[in-house]
Amino acid sequence: MPVDHIRYDILVQEALRGMVRDVLAEAAKNKGMPGEHHFFITFDTTGEDVRLSPRLRAQYPEEMTVVLQHQFWDLKVTDEAFEVGLSFGGVAERLRVPFDAIKAFADPSVQFTLQFESLAETPDEDGEETEAETDKPPAGKRRTPQRQEPKEPNVTSVPASPLPAAAATDKPEDKPADKGGAEVVRLDRFRKK
Repeated sequence: MPVDHIRYDILVQEALRGMVRDVLAEAAKNKGMPGEHHFFITFDTTGEDVRLSPRLRAQYPEEMTVVLQHQFWDLKVTDEAFEVGLSFGGVAERLRVPFDAIKAFADPSVQFTLQFESLAETPDEDGEETEAETDKPPAGKRRTPQRQEPKEPNVTSVPASPLPAAAATDKPEDKPADKGGAEVVRLDRFRKK
């Protein structure tokens, strides 16, 4: 099997993460979303430079989905991350999420979904570590691994099928307390089975 020295899988994921950054930057600039647009953003809570309170980290030890719709504030977007204020169970929290930690992005209003796969590095064919594994990149720089498996990325940008009605799929533990806070919903609820 030929080796992809260009690493199209990484280039595609970086481009799509750039699109997420651009969409969030536009929402920050306009102080909200146009029309009915709203975003479900799933991210790895163990990711490097992810900042969230110990309370949220204990509640979501591996991954978390936030909804940016009506009740969020101070959305700030940089080249590497976004920061936003949200309410969880009536408690205001500030999150910082690097774009590299994002696992999924969805805008259910237009049935648009992106799914990102982790691009972990692996040793090369000789069993030696690649340069990407042994050297840490300078802060703010992306690391491009030499090889990784699987070769096919799990990135989709094809419009999804219509989303199920939320009331029909909610479990009691998924429903937020009626305290006016942002709803945290697992994106798995909207994926095809």
